[in-house]
Amino acid sequence: MFEARHLRVLRAVARSGSLSGAARELGCTQPAVSQQMKALELAAGTPLLVRGWRTTRLTEAGEALARHASGILAGLAAAEEEVAAIGGLRAGRVRMVSFPSAGPSLVPIALAAMRAAHPDVRVTLAEAQPPRAVQMLRAGECELALVYRYADDAGGEDAAAWEGFLVRPLLTDRLFAVLPAGHAPARAGGPVRLSDLADEAWIAGCPYCRRHLVELCGREGFEPRIDFATDDYPAAVGLVASGMGVSAQPVLPLEAVRLRGVRELRPSVSQDVAALTLPDLAQVPAVDMMLGRLRLAALRDPSAV
Repeated sequence: MFEARHLRVLRAVARSGSLSGAARELGCTQPAVSQQMKALELAAGTPLLVRGWRTTRLTEAGEALARHASGILAGLAAAEEEVAAIGGLRAGRVRMVSFPSAGPSLVPIALAAMRAAHPDVRVTLAEAQPPRAVQMLRAGECELALVYRYADDAGGEDAAAWEGFLVRPLLTDRLFAVLPAGHAPARAGGPVRLSDLADEAWIAGCPYCRRHLVELCGREGFEPRIDFATDDYPAAVGLVASGMGVSAQPVLPLEAVRLRGVRELRPSVSQDVAALTLPDLAQVPAVDMMLGRLRLAALRDPSAV
């Protein structure tokens, strides 16, 4: 295997035409140049130089290697500069995946702060619910995943899904009952018991949220009648406002809409929101900085409890 330092010496010999000239160019001794050339010839398995009394010329193999050396060393210099730029946050990329309900508040605050501080770092955003987001992170399709899990299921399969990742907790979000304006509990005000909604039509969310809703209602002694399912939060709220049913939604998406029939839900249900990444990726400056911006955004978010 050829080493970059040996290729630099070969290039200097080719330019100067002698070992002593290469030594002067590189700022080292002639014996040091001679030693490195011998090491390069050993790696090449063939002579690279024809050493004369006053001059040194390259063999055919030496000329071929010298031609490639310039391109190799230029590529290494470019790679070093790019890596240094990424390390110094003068360049780089962070691919982030987030669940949709974080879109209206948490994510924009963090992205704006990141761009203001490090405009040369490109952050891209895609939406995916937690199971898919975790899969994307494991598959190397992103560097950072913003996810949530229900606090009452933190010891179940959700906990296993997060194993092996660096977990940065951000905030705890709560579910609220979302009711049509003319609904009796909505008019009465105050908390709403889940069991009081047993006979209602439900607007449920993504498959992950639907599964949790069915389990939650089962613990309260009934099976919800799910007439509509959508992970588009404005659509779900719109269906509720139109009187098509009731729903249970976290605070994060509700901050972006105006709706009167939002009531506390009993029993209380919460979601733990966190940013996940791989331990090695957390050492990348841009990823670490984005994690910090998400944390600061979460501290400013009024839904945090």
